[in-house]
Amino acid sequence: MSDQVLHVGDADFEAQVLQSDTPVLVDFWAEWCGPCKMIGPMVDELADTYAGKVKVVKLNIDHNPQVPRQYAVRGIPTLMLFKDGKVHATQVGAVGKAQLAQFVDKAL
Repeated sequence: MSDQVLHVGDADFEAQVLQSDTPVLVDFWAEWCGPCKMIGPMVDELADTYAGKVKVVKLNIDHNPQVPRQYAVRGIPTLMLFKDGKVHATQVGAVGKAQLAQFVDKAL
């Protein structure tokens, strides 16, 4: 796991994500989710690749139900890119590393 990835919850979501000066990639996941486990290492790699440009955080939906409900997260993995406190882009489902990088690049 990357040192660049931050684990957030309902309590610190606003401070870590919505009030961030840099764009934030949020990975909504759960321990029982196979596709989440599949893209996890790619999300970690993205955190290293975009260090300083994009903050990468993971939010476990089982332990933090409030934020996923607030953003209508219906399926996981769901990746959302936040800029200036708003959802800028959303990617639902497991995708390849190249697609993940494109997703982030487009939003920057």
